[in-house]
Amino acid sequence: MGKFKYYVSAMRLRTLPLSVAGVSLGLMLALADYKVHWTVILFALLTTVCLQILSNVSNELGDFLNGTDGDGRLGPAYSLTDGHLQKKDFKRMIALYVILCVVFGLAMIRCSFGTFFAVEPLLFMVLGAAAILAAMRYTLGRNPYGYRGLGDLYVFVFFGLVSVAGAYFIASHEMFWRILLPASAIGAFSVAVLNVNNIRDMSTDAATRITIPLKIGETGAKVYHTCLIAVGWCCMAAYSMMRVYDIWHYLFVLTLPLFIVHLAGVWKRSGKDLDPMLPLLSVSVFCFALLGGLGYLIYLL
Repeated sequence: MGKFKYYVSAMRLRTLPLSVAGVSLGLMLALADYKVHWTVILFALLTTVCLQILSNVSNELGDFLNGTDGDGRLGPAYSLTDGHLQKKDFKRMIALYVILCVVFGLAMIRCSFGTFFAVEPLLFMVLGAAAILAAMRYTLGRNPYGYRGLGDLYVFVFFGLVSVAGAYFIASHEMFWRILLPASAIGAFSVAVLNVNNIRDMSTDAATRITIPLKIGETGAKVYHTCLIAVGWCCMAAYSMMRVYDIWHYLFVLTLPLFIVHLAGVWKRSGKDLDPMLPLLSVSVFCFALLGGLGYLIYLL
Protein backbone atom coordinates (compact mmCIF):
# COMPACT_ATOMS: atom_id res chain seq x y z
CA MET A 1 0.00 0.00 0.00
CA GLY A 2 2.96 2.31 0.53
CA LYS A 3 3.50 2.73 -3.20
CA PHE A 4 -0.17 2.75 -4.15
CA LYS A 5 -0.59 6.53 -4.12
CA TYR A 6 2.47 6.90 -6.33
CA TYR A 7 1.11 4.37 -8.82
CA VAL A 8 -2.10 6.40 -8.92
CA SER A 9 -0.10 9.61 -9.33
CA ALA A 10 1.79 8.08 -12.28
CA MET A 11 -1.54 7.41 -13.99
CA ARG A 12 -2.14 11.21 -14.20
CA LEU A 13 -5.88 10.88 -13.78
CA ARG A 14 -6.45 14.54 -14.59
CA THR A 15 -5.75 13.73 -18.25
CA LEU A 16 -8.62 11.23 -18.50
CA PRO A 17 -11.45 13.72 -19.23
CA LEU A 18 -9.63 14.87 -22.36
CA SER A 19 -8.91 11.31 -23.48
CA VAL A 20 -12.55 10.19 -23.23
CA ALA A 21 -13.94 13.39 -24.78
CA GLY A 22 -13.49 12.26 -28.38
CA VAL A 23 -14.73 8.71 -27.84
CA SER A 24 -17.73 10.00 -25.89
CA LEU A 25 -18.64 12.41 -28.68
CA GLY A 26 -18.28 9.71 -31.35
CA LEU A 27 -20.40 7.25 -29.36
CA MET A 28 -23.14 9.79 -28.67
CA LEU A 29 -23.33 10.83 -32.31
CA ALA A 30 -23.63 7.16 -33.23
CA LEU A 31 -26.33 6.65 -30.59
CA ALA A 32 -28.26 9.52 -32.13
CA ASP A 33 -28.25 7.77 -35.52
CA TYR A 34 -28.22 4.04 -34.70
CA LYS A 35 -28.96 1.47 -32.02
CA VAL A 36 -25.74 0.70 -30.14
CA HIS A 37 -25.22 -2.15 -27.66
CA TRP A 38 -24.12 -1.02 -24.22
CA THR A 39 -21.15 -3.43 -24.15
CA VAL A 40 -19.59 -1.68 -27.15
CA ILE A 41 -19.84 1.63 -25.30
CA LEU A 42 -18.37 0.15 -22.12
CA PHE A 43 -15.37 -1.51 -23.76
CA ALA A 44 -14.70 1.49 -26.00
CA LEU A 45 -14.42 3.73 -22.93
CA LEU A 46 -12.31 1.21 -21.00
CA THR A 47 -9.93 0.81 -23.96
CA THR A 48 -9.57 4.58 -24.25
CA VAL A 49 -8.84 5.05 -20.54
CA CYS A 50 -6.22 2.29 -20.58
CA LEU A 51 -4.56 3.74 -23.69
CA GLN A 52 -4.34 7.14 -22.01
CA ILE A 53 -2.84 5.71 -18.82
CA LEU A 54 -0.40 3.65 -20.91
CA SER A 55 0.64 6.85 -22.68
CA ASN A 56 1.05 8.71 -19.38
CA VAL A 57 3.17 6.00 -17.76
CA SER A 58 5.28 5.51 -20.88
CA ASN A 59 5.84 9.25 -21.19
CA GLU A 60 7.07 9.56 -17.62
CA LEU A 61 9.50 6.67 -18.04
CA GLY A 62 10.67 7.98 -21.41
CA ASP A 63 11.23 11.50 -20.12
CA PHE A 64 13.17 10.13 -17.15
CA LEU A 65 15.39 7.92 -19.31
CA ASN A 66 16.09 10.82 -21.68
CA GLY A 67 16.87 13.22 -18.86
CA THR A 68 14.00 15.56 -19.69
CA ASP A 69 12.49 15.80 -16.21
CA GLY A 70 15.28 17.38 -14.23
CA ASP A 71 15.17 19.69 -11.25
CA GLY A 72 13.97 22.60 -13.38
CA ARG A 73 10.81 20.87 -14.57
CA LEU A 74 7.75 23.16 -14.41
CA GLY A 75 4.97 20.57 -14.55
CA PRO A 76 3.52 18.46 -11.73
CA ALA A 77 5.86 16.24 -9.71
CA TYR A 78 6.59 12.76 -11.06
CA SER A 79 6.88 9.63 -8.91
CA LEU A 80 9.89 8.34 -10.85
CA THR A 81 11.83 11.60 -10.78
CA ASP A 82 11.23 11.98 -7.04
CA GLY A 83 12.43 8.44 -6.35
CA HIS A 84 9.13 7.08 -5.03
CA LEU A 85 8.93 4.49 -7.82
CA GLN A 86 11.64 2.70 -9.77
CA LYS A 87 12.06 1.96 -13.47
CA LYS A 88 11.00 -1.65 -12.87
CA ASP A 89 7.71 -0.39 -11.39
CA PHE A 90 6.99 1.59 -14.53
CA LYS A 91 7.89 -1.30 -16.79
CA ARG A 92 5.40 -3.46 -14.89
CA MET A 93 2.71 -0.79 -15.24
CA ILE A 94 3.40 -0.50 -18.97
CA ALA A 95 3.09 -4.27 -19.39
CA LEU A 96 -0.15 -4.31 -17.38
CA TYR A 97 -1.79 -1.54 -19.41
CA VAL A 98 -0.70 -3.04 -22.72
CA ILE A 99 -2.46 -6.25 -21.66
CA LEU A 100 -5.57 -4.34 -20.57
CA CYS A 101 -5.65 -2.39 -23.84
CA VAL A 102 -5.49 -5.63 -25.82
CA VAL A 103 -8.14 -7.37 -23.71
CA PHE A 104 -10.61 -4.48 -23.70
CA GLY A 105 -9.93 -3.66 -27.35
CA LEU A 106 -10.59 -7.22 -28.47
CA ALA A 107 -13.73 -7.35 -26.32
CA MET A 108 -14.94 -4.14 -27.96
CA ILE A 109 -14.34 -5.55 -31.44
CA ARG A 110 -16.01 -8.86 -30.59
CA CYS A 111 -19.08 -7.16 -29.10
CA SER A 112 -19.37 -4.83 -32.08
CA PHE A 113 -18.78 -7.18 -35.02
CA GLY A 114 -19.42 -10.58 -33.47
CA THR A 115 -16.22 -11.96 -35.02
CA PHE A 116 -12.52 -11.24 -35.43
CA PHE A 117 -12.35 -12.71 -38.94
CA ALA A 118 -13.68 -10.02 -41.24
CA VAL A 119 -12.23 -6.93 -42.87
CA GLU A 120 -13.55 -4.39 -40.37
CA PRO A 121 -12.46 -6.16 -37.16
CA LEU A 122 -9.06 -6.94 -38.65
CA LEU A 123 -8.62 -3.27 -39.56
CA PHE A 124 -9.56 -2.27 -36.02
CA MET A 125 -7.03 -4.71 -34.59
CA VAL A 126 -4.32 -3.14 -36.74
CA LEU A 127 -5.49 0.32 -35.66
CA GLY A 128 -5.46 -0.77 -32.03
CA ALA A 129 -1.91 -2.08 -32.33
CA ALA A 130 -0.87 1.23 -33.89
CA ALA A 131 -2.54 3.14 -31.03
CA ILE A 132 -0.68 1.07 -28.41
CA LEU A 133 2.65 1.61 -30.15
CA ALA A 134 1.95 5.33 -30.58
CA ALA A 135 1.08 5.68 -26.89
CA MET A 136 4.40 4.11 -25.91
CA ARG A 137 6.66 5.65 -28.54
CA TYR A 138 5.92 9.28 -27.74
CA THR A 139 9.00 9.45 -25.50
CA LEU A 140 10.10 5.80 -25.26
CA GLY A 141 12.38 3.87 -27.59
CA ARG A 142 14.94 5.03 -30.10
CA ASN A 143 14.30 8.43 -31.63
CA PRO A 144 10.84 8.96 -30.03
CA TYR A 145 8.57 11.11 -32.18
CA GLY A 146 7.58 13.35 -29.25
CA TYR A 147 11.14 14.70 -29.25
CA ARG A 148 11.06 15.47 -32.98
CA GLY A 149 8.16 17.92 -33.05
CA LEU A 150 5.65 15.30 -34.22
CA GLY A 151 3.56 15.21 -31.06
CA ASP A 152 0.96 17.58 -32.49
CA LEU A 153 0.34 15.28 -35.45
CA TYR A 154 0.03 12.21 -33.21
CA VAL A 155 -2.43 13.95 -30.90
CA PHE A 156 -4.57 15.23 -33.77
CA VAL A 157 -4.77 11.80 -35.40
CA PHE A 158 -5.32 9.61 -32.34
CA PHE A 159 -7.16 11.98 -29.96
CA GLY A 160 -9.24 13.45 -32.77
CA LEU A 161 -9.71 11.48 -35.97
CA VAL A 162 -9.29 7.97 -34.55
CA SER A 163 -11.06 8.76 -31.29
CA VAL A 164 -14.25 10.32 -32.68
CA ALA A 165 -14.52 8.66 -36.10
CA GLY A 166 -13.30 5.32 -34.78
CA ALA A 167 -15.85 5.35 -31.95
CA TYR A 168 -18.60 6.31 -34.38
CA PHE A 169 -17.74 3.45 -36.72
CA ILE A 170 -17.25 0.78 -34.04
CA ALA A 171 -20.69 1.70 -32.70
CA SER A 172 -22.58 2.16 -35.97
CA HIS A 173 -20.63 0.21 -38.64
CA GLU A 174 -21.15 3.23 -40.88
CA MET A 175 -18.83 6.06 -41.88
CA PHE A 176 -19.61 9.42 -43.45
CA TRP A 177 -17.06 12.06 -44.36
CA ARG A 178 -18.83 14.70 -42.29
CA ILE A 179 -17.93 12.85 -39.07
CA LEU A 180 -14.39 14.07 -39.73
CA LEU A 181 -15.56 17.57 -38.78
CA PRO A 182 -16.29 16.87 -35.08
CA ALA A 183 -13.28 14.54 -35.11
CA SER A 184 -11.11 17.42 -36.33
CA ALA A 185 -12.63 19.71 -33.69
CA ILE A 186 -11.61 17.42 -30.84
CA GLY A 187 -8.27 16.83 -32.53
CA ALA A 188 -7.55 20.55 -32.74
CA PHE A 189 -8.55 21.09 -29.10
CA SER A 190 -6.37 18.17 -27.99
CA VAL A 191 -3.39 19.61 -29.87
CA ALA A 192 -4.11 22.90 -28.09
CA VAL A 193 -3.75 21.15 -24.73
CA LEU A 194 -0.36 19.80 -25.79
CA ASN A 195 0.58 23.24 -27.11
CA VAL A 196 -0.09 24.92 -23.75
CA ASN A 197 2.04 22.27 -22.08
CA ASN A 198 4.84 22.91 -24.57
CA ILE A 199 4.66 26.69 -24.19
CA ARG A 200 4.91 26.30 -20.42
CA ASP A 201 7.94 23.99 -20.73
CA MET A 202 9.87 25.92 -23.37
CA SER A 203 12.75 26.76 -21.03
CA THR A 204 13.34 23.13 -20.00
CA ASP A 205 12.46 21.46 -23.31
CA ALA A 206 15.06 23.38 -25.29
CA ALA A 207 17.89 21.10 -24.17
CA THR A 208 16.26 17.76 -24.94
CA ARG A 209 13.49 17.97 -27.53
CA ILE A 210 11.95 19.85 -30.44
CA THR A 211 8.44 21.28 -30.05
CA ILE A 212 6.31 23.63 -32.13
CA PRO A 213 6.67 26.53 -29.62
CA LEU A 214 10.46 26.15 -29.71
CA LYS A 215 10.34 26.37 -33.50
CA ILE A 216 8.07 29.40 -33.81
CA GLY A 217 8.60 31.22 -30.50
CA GLU A 218 6.19 31.94 -27.66
CA THR A 219 4.17 34.61 -29.48
CA GLY A 220 3.88 32.45 -32.58
CA ALA A 221 2.84 29.50 -30.42
CA LYS A 222 0.06 31.58 -28.86
CA VAL A 223 -1.18 32.62 -32.30
CA TYR A 224 -1.06 28.93 -33.31
CA HIS A 225 -2.98 28.11 -30.13
CA THR A 226 -5.70 30.63 -30.94
CA CYS A 227 -6.00 29.19 -34.44
CA LEU A 228 -6.40 25.66 -33.06
CA ILE A 229 -9.28 26.76 -30.83
CA ALA A 230 -10.92 28.66 -33.69
CA VAL A 231 -10.58 25.71 -36.08
CA GLY A 232 -12.17 23.40 -33.52
CA TRP A 233 -15.19 25.65 -33.10
CA CYS A 234 -15.58 26.16 -36.86
CA CYS A 235 -15.47 22.40 -37.53
CA MET A 236 -18.16 21.59 -34.96
CA ALA A 237 -20.34 24.47 -36.13
CA ALA A 238 -19.99 23.30 -39.75
CA TYR A 239 -21.01 19.77 -38.76
CA SER A 240 -24.12 21.06 -36.98
CA MET A 241 -25.11 23.18 -39.96
CA MET A 242 -24.90 20.12 -42.23
CA ARG A 243 -27.39 18.21 -40.11
CA VAL A 244 -31.16 18.75 -39.89
CA TYR A 245 -31.57 22.05 -38.06
CA ASP A 246 -32.43 21.92 -34.40
CA ILE A 247 -31.39 24.41 -31.74
CA TRP A 248 -30.25 21.55 -29.47
CA HIS A 249 -27.51 20.69 -31.98
CA TYR A 250 -25.76 23.87 -30.85
CA LEU A 251 -25.80 23.02 -27.14
CA PHE A 252 -21.98 22.99 -27.17
CA VAL A 253 -22.04 26.78 -27.58
CA LEU A 254 -22.65 26.98 -23.82
CA THR A 255 -18.95 26.19 -23.32
CA LEU A 256 -17.79 29.26 -25.27
CA PRO A 257 -17.13 31.36 -22.11
CA LEU A 258 -14.76 28.68 -20.82
CA PHE A 259 -12.70 28.82 -24.02
CA ILE A 260 -12.64 32.63 -23.94
CA VAL A 261 -11.36 32.64 -20.35
CA HIS A 262 -8.77 30.05 -21.32
CA LEU A 263 -7.50 32.01 -24.34
CA ALA A 264 -7.30 35.21 -22.31
CA GLY A 265 -5.25 33.35 -19.69
CA VAL A 266 -2.88 31.90 -22.28
CA TRP A 267 -2.16 35.34 -23.76
CA LYS A 268 -1.59 36.91 -20.35
CA ARG A 269 0.58 34.18 -18.79
CA SER A 270 3.93 32.53 -19.39
CA GLY A 271 5.97 29.68 -17.93
CA LYS A 272 4.74 28.09 -14.71
CA ASP A 273 1.80 30.53 -14.59
CA LEU A 274 0.28 28.70 -17.58
CA ASP A 275 -0.23 25.52 -15.55
CA PRO A 276 -3.85 26.31 -14.51
CA MET A 277 -4.76 26.78 -18.17
CA LEU A 278 -4.17 23.07 -18.85
CA PRO A 279 -6.96 21.62 -16.65
CA LEU A 280 -9.23 24.50 -17.66
CA LEU A 281 -8.88 23.59 -21.34
CA SER A 282 -9.21 19.86 -20.66
CA VAL A 283 -12.45 20.38 -18.76
CA SER A 284 -13.68 22.78 -21.45
CA VAL A 285 -13.07 20.21 -24.20
CA PHE A 286 -14.74 17.48 -22.14
CA CYS A 287 -17.83 19.65 -21.59
CA PHE A 288 -17.80 20.67 -25.25
CA ALA A 289 -17.81 17.01 -26.33
CA LEU A 290 -20.51 15.97 -23.87
CA LEU A 291 -22.82 18.86 -24.77
CA GLY A 292 -22.05 18.41 -28.47
CA GLY A 293 -23.17 14.79 -28.32
CA LEU A 294 -26.00 15.38 -25.86
CA GLY A 295 -27.53 17.94 -28.19
CA TYR A 296 -28.10 15.19 -30.77
CA LEU A 297 -29.49 12.77 -28.23
CA ILE A 298 -31.95 15.33 -26.86
CA TYR A 299 -33.08 15.96 -30.43
CA LEU A 300 -34.44 12.40 -30.49
CA LEU A 301 -36.67 12.94 -27.43
